Amino acid sequence: MTVEPEAPLEGTPLIKPSTTDHPLYDDVVAACQSVYDPEIPVNIYDLGLIYTIDISGENDVNIAMSLTAPGCPVAGEMPGWVADVITPLPGVRHVNVELVWEPQWGMDMMSDEARLELGFM
Repeated sequence: MTVEPEAPLEGTPLIKPSTTDHPLYDDVVAACQSVYDPEIPVNIYDLGLIYTIDISGENDVNIAMSLTAPGCPVAGEMPGWVADVITPLPGVRHVNVELVWEPQWGMDMMSDEARLELGFM
C-alpha cells in the first residue's frame, strides 16, 4: 500500500510568514539586502529569494530561502553569505539558513524595485 503525501489544506500559504513584528526584523532584512546574486544586479531580498525570516523570542534567526534555479553556480555558497551578514547583528544569538525549493522561485516574487532595475517594468 502506497501512502500519498497529504496536500496542504486549501488556503494554507506555501511560504511560512515572517516574524515582521520582531525588533530585529528590519535589521535582518537590511542585512539580506546587502547580498547580491553575482549574475543579477539586484539584492536577493528584492529578488524574492528570501522566503521566510523567522526570529524566535531568544533571537535565533531562521531563514528559508531559494535560488533562481537549482543549478545556480553559487548554490552551495549563498546560504553562508546570508548567515555571514546576519550573524554579526547586535542581539542575534544564532542563525540558520535553509535552502528550499518549494515553492519554486518565479519572477513574480520580485519586488517592484527589482523589476524596474531589470527592465521588466
